[in-house]
Amino acid sequence: MIKKIAIAGLGWLGQPFSRHLQKLGYHVKGSVTSIEKAGVMQRNGIEAFPVELSENGISGEVEAFLNEVDCLVILIPPGLRKNTGADHVAKMAHFLAEIEKVSVQKVILVSSTSVYSDKQGEVTEKDIPIAENDAARQLIEVEKLFFTSEKLNTTIVRFGGLVGGKRQPVHYLAGRKDLNNGNAPVNLIHREDCIGILSEIIKKEAFGHIFNAVAPFHPLKKHYYTQKATALNLDPPSYSEENNDAPVYKKVTSVNIPNILGYAFKQQP
Repeated sequence: MIKKIAIAGLGWLGQPFSRHLQKLGYHVKGSVTSIEKAGVMQRNGIEAFPVELSENGISGEVEAFLNEVDCLVILIPPGLRKNTGADHVAKMAHFLAEIEKVSVQKVILVSSTSVYSDKQGEVTEKDIPIAENDAARQLIEVEKLFFTSEKLNTTIVRFGGLVGGKRQPVHYLAGRKDLNNGNAPVNLIHREDCIGILSEIIKKEAFGHIFNAVAPFHPLKKHYYTQKATALNLDPPSYSEENNDAPVYKKVTSVNIPNILGYAFKQQP
């Protein structure tokens, strides 16, 4: 039975997730990237440890963080959009080596639906991802490292675009002109459902699986972001017209979330 949970990455998702688990009665601890942040978390009632991953290794209190836990949830953003030259695989390989030294075996690795190519069209967990850029290639490589580890029983959760709280992508798109891919469907998930799905995996001990975590809600981007901008009193973005030879667009769905978890989505992004 899972009683003690470690969350690697107490950020936008990790903090509310940790508080949710505490309310459910789990003993929770987490990692942050500095001693200062750990102090803030401690004052907010979350046991936190400074752990910093780099391409050269790991610094901080990684042993104390990983010690005596039943389940590890990895919520570490790869940062590959901001730093296109980053070696996320090297960072996570160092982390995996530390994880394999301790007793924890049950791991949830949060990944992204960006592992799939647009050219794949509609995909489920049964489809093998095809990387269309280096960031996707690195995410796929990290998934393989953890999923094939003989010492771990890993579940991979591929989240779609994240929304919730103050996080809404239309803020970055408002007023922009001639954007591409207006006819592509959105693949999004609300933070409340991220927390719900991760909690259900832990509750059901559904390890050794892959889950595409995307709300079953796929309006076209040009319709979705126009509606969101209007609701927030922002200038709607405009999209360029596409020719009749429209490309295939990625639509991410799940067979495992309903079939294995029996989870029903609570929020429309």
